[in-house]
Amino acid sequence: MGTDSDAAGPSAEVIIGLDVGTTATKVVAFEVGSARRVTAIREYPLMAPQPGWQVQDPFVVRAAVLSALAECVTAVGGDRVVAVSVSTAMHALIGLDADFEPVTSLITWADARSVDEARGLRASDVAMDLYRASGTPIHPMTPLTKLMWFSRREPVLTARVRWWAGLKDYVLATLTQTMATELSSASGTAMLDLTTRDWNPTAIELAGIRAEQLPPVLPTTAVLGLAAAVAAQVGLPAGLPVVVGAGDGPLGNVGTGAMARGVVGLSLGTSGAVRMVVPEPQLDPKGRLFCYALTESQWIVGGAISTGGVVVRWAGDVFGHGLGAEGTPHDRELLELAAAVPPGSDGLLMLPYLLAERAPLWNPDLAGAYLGIRHGHTRGHFVRASVEGVALQLSTIVEALDRIEPVTSVRATGGAFRSVLWRQVLAGAIGRPVTVTGGAEGSALGVAALGLLALGRAGDLTSAVEALGPPQGARPIEVPEVASPSEVAFYRGLRASVPSLLAAYDEVARLFA
Repeated sequence: MGTDSDAAGPSAEVIIGLDVGTTATKVVAFEVGSARRVTAIREYPLMAPQPGWQVQDPFVVRAAVLSALAECVTAVGGDRVVAVSVSTAMHALIGLDADFEPVTSLITWADARSVDEARGLRASDVAMDLYRASGTPIHPMTPLTKLMWFSRREPVLTARVRWWAGLKDYVLATLTQTMATELSSASGTAMLDLTTRDWNPTAIELAGIRAEQLPPVLPTTAVLGLAAAVAAQVGLPAGLPVVVGAGDGPLGNVGTGAMARGVVGLSLGTSGAVRMVVPEPQLDPKGRLFCYALTESQWIVGGAISTGGVVVRWAGDVFGHGLGAEGTPHDRELLELAAAVPPGSDGLLMLPYLLAERAPLWNPDLAGAYLGIRHGHTRGHFVRASVEGVALQLSTIVEALDRIEPVTSVRATGGAFRSVLWRQVLAGAIGRPVTVTGGAEGSALGVAALGLLALGRAGDLTSAVEALGPPQGARPIEVPEVASPSEVAFYRGLRASVPSLLAAYDEVARLFA
């Protein structure tokens, strides 16, 4: 929890970006035409009541949203708030009653309880049919498979549900007392029809629910009104515009400035993702990439990996004993050891499938592995191989995007890039210039910009972002990380070596057959 602000003149106009994530809510008030920010943050736990489950207490999340919003409003003082614009994490599911009160826990994107349902769909042609209709690969993260799980395994609980909603819909209902979703979040459910921009009857039937249990789908620039009771609680006027906004993933491209043709946005936190803006829905023939809406005329194509920067924290738990103080993260020390190891980790390679994997294979059953282990490999080798494995995995998504639109450069954000090693390895593996942006405001900045667009205060998202930052000349100079041709060639060769490394185990498989 915290607030950060600078002095401002009287009666400034601000727009509030409300970014509700998986483990925290960040509320940022952006002064229009200025670099001034006011930020309030509330964190909350991600719970695992059973193996494979990843849920949140919806009452705790709701309280965090309202508390952070109230703190931010108090901090802006006499400034005039023109709107609240909402971003949330995608792929969550919650059952609500007729009064919008929770009947179920908030089932997050990371919840894998529906792995059997996803596996069943992927074993048939149904999964590809659903992908072609919705743009969302079938995976346990999708609300469709979660709904199938509830319908089959919790029929009594399911019968009590009036509304099946996402995290965005729950937050909007809290703020406005209106049940609605928007095109971006709906496009990540595997239940939307990209052609009609409405719910897909085939998916509804598979889910085992009724169409009237799903919220109406609004454009991401639609505006609702702040409910009187909530307005009084947070210190804002009743009826204040609430812009329904978009999902946090698509908005990340706005916040990092990855909006131009051929420029991809790459985020690397616990997980990782690569995304590109296209003017209309585009699908990958092999079903490797998602396609989510940002606005009616801007769509995000890309892929997310489940194991990103967390691989170093995992390596610390396994290999970090004796480094630094006990009970503290060893990321810096481990990365220093890894940096002393030559590229390619002397033949050691990691397949970084520590969690239920998403893009580009969308196979939650894949398990991670180290290939090529030899006696001389040290913990530095294992850590470097882990970093290189994640970078190579991200490179496969960039390659798939390159077939849709040639990728010329990457704008990257995430705490991992404080490490020189991460920047160097990623630039070599991807083979394009990588510019690390500040990006701390990320989706909050993106949704604030979308809010200005919705209010008619900007002509497009790029100019909206410009209106929320310092003048161009006052911005820090961004220097891209550029790998040498020899480094790019080396990592291309390393990636090409994976099939032969795997094939070498064929005779082992025959031995134990």
